[in-house]
Amino acid sequence: MKKSLLLLPLLFCLTAKAQLLVDTHNDVISNQLITKFDLGKLQNSGNFDLVRAKAGGLNAQVFSIWCGEQYGTGTAYKMANREIDSLYALIKRYPKQITLVHNAAQLKQAVNKHRLAAMIGVEGGHMIEGRMDYIDSLTKRGMRYLTLTWNNSTAWATSARDETRNTDTTKHLGLTAYGKQIVRHLNELGVMIDVSHVGEKTFYDVIATSKKPIIASHSCVYSLAPNRRNLKDAQLKAIAKNGGVVFINFYSAFIDSTFDKKDNIFLRKHIKERDSLFTIYHDETLANIRLNNIYKSETDPMRPPLSLLVKHIDYIVKLIGIDHVGIGSDFDGSESYPLGMDSVADYPKLFNALRKIGYTEVAINKIKGGNFLRVLLANTGK
Repeated sequence: MKKSLLLLPLLFCLTAKAQLLVDTHNDVISNQLITKFDLGKLQNSGNFDLVRAKAGGLNAQVFSIWCGEQYGTGTAYKMANREIDSLYALIKRYPKQITLVHNAAQLKQAVNKHRLAAMIGVEGGHMIEGRMDYIDSLTKRGMRYLTLTWNNSTAWATSARDETRNTDTTKHLGLTAYGKQIVRHLNELGVMIDVSHVGEKTFYDVIATSKKPIIASHSCVYSLAPNRRNLKDAQLKAIAKNGGVVFINFYSAFIDSTFDKKDNIFLRKHIKERDSLFTIYHDETLANIRLNNIYKSETDPMRPPLSLLVKHIDYIVKLIGIDHVGIGSDFDGSESYPLGMDSVADYPKLFNALRKIGYTEVAINKIKGGNFLRVLLANTGK
């Protein structure tokens, strides 16, 4: 407790003076293994590179380490380390532009040196393959949060998809006794627990088990867009009571309840091209991204206005307070975002939109990065 109190001046310094901007979720690293893009140089596709990150004022990025459910025991952990190796290689190539950080103190040092602070979030509990020692190893390599499930459940935690679609075949609901041990171990290590993607039963088991504030690294509001990946009002209130933070996802389907219907019509129309693109990329998201880019004249009118993204942020602020919302764009993880939000260079448009509806600079700075720093500090203690 004393250590945390001593570090509070650091927290206030970063939020008030540096106007820190943190994004808690970007999938570019898993994509880069396929695209081979040099992320240190300006790219004409995708949503992230170091050039556009600087243009958008981004100070800290949590890079998602992810693989699909087809990776299981013996392969998922290897893929996690391969992606971390890729991030390390980027940092080695551009050491004056990006650096790995583990805590708030190191983040401050990175900001002072005008370098992007890179952090690691492992998206999907299947990537630890049920092993505590794999959690320890990933933490040593820089894991700052673990998303307990992706769409697929693990043997110790159930996902939102399985709790809503596959209850008849799911062997258990929520956290098992071993799942609760994992939560407690993450607490001990100072690794943030991420509840994006988990089912409601798992969510409330986490709330009851965790002794530290949790996060939802890339989720939105269920009341505004009733998608299983979004959080209901009771869940939002539980996160606030826990001291946690919800980081808003930019994906069109999570902020606009009308998007999925339009997108399904578009995909059916172009199913052959989409299947051909999948044979090239062997990745559903990358195939969809490329298809959307080819048919921008059709897909741009499907995108929601920026005002809907703002509405999700404002809803959370009004429901649970300004201290519990941040930014988790999910850039490079989906094919569609609100109009105008095309890359990390476009963050200023969002904050200008918040100013127009009356948000002060103090409030905006909490959304941009202050709330992230608070929850990071509460977990790591430094």
